[in-house]
Amino acid sequence: MGAALARRYATNHTVIEFRRADLNVLNLESIPPALESLDFDSVIYTAGITSVDYCEDHPSEARLSNTETPRILAEICAARGARFIHVSTDYVFDGIDSSPRKETDPTYPISVYGQTKLDGERAVLSVLPESLVIRVSWLFGPDKPSFPDMILQRALNKDHVEAISDKWSCPTYSEDLAFWIEPMISDSRFKGVLHLSNSNSCSWLEYGQTTLEICERMGLPLKTRHVEALSRVNFSGFKARRPEHTSFDTSRFQDLSGIKPRSWQDALEEYLRNQYSVK
Repeated sequence: MGAALARRYATNHTVIEFRRADLNVLNLESIPPALESLDFDSVIYTAGITSVDYCEDHPSEARLSNTETPRILAEICAARGARFIHVSTDYVFDGIDSSPRKETDPTYPISVYGQTKLDGERAVLSVLPESLVIRVSWLFGPDKPSFPDMILQRALNKDHVEAISDKWSCPTYSEDLAFWIEPMISDSRFKGVLHLSNSNSCSWLEYGQTTLEICERMGLPLKTRHVEALSRVNFSGFKARRPEHTSFDTSRFQDLSGIKPRSWQDALEEYLRNQYSVK
């Protein structure tokens, strides 16, 4: 996501990118010196540890990257009078309620990842109430392989592909996020918590099946065109618990921006055609 933002904003803004080699977000003492000599009026924090299972096994690291670093960045922005935008996750919910989640709905994380991200939200808004916390879900885009890329690569190389059928959320295209977020940098109406994703929800199974259907229309040499269903319950590949239902209600964003996010299906097709069409 950070790469998508930096790429888009470089046209109209002076962008300073911090990569892993530039700044270790697990080393809290290194953060203030890295920013003190820079001239900036806004900070967007898109880093942090996002591997749910890694966080479960490394809770101290998860807390440093997902809770303490955003708190420090909020403190720096508060002292500077700068804008702070922090990116969070749908995993702050327990997933029991199947209705689309609103920003005002109760949060009950069921994993270390979800808890440290929620604690990060609270820390940021406590330090700097004018901050914007954007929750995103099921991110995909050209800068890092994600779920549709994984499904496609398996279908290109194997005749058997599987995906979880009992977990639902909203896929989100990083290029759309970059477009939606840019006006928020200077618009103070966008503050507090905001849910942001493409429209419509799906299971990982439907997400994967739609990926293969698009790729079949593109003429890619798939070895299978069907995704088999798996249950997340007792799935051996998971260490941490995953919430079942975390689809977003994005009506707050729509009311503030006047933009209705396009469907994840349309965004996914654009991404796959841009990324994998035979030249």
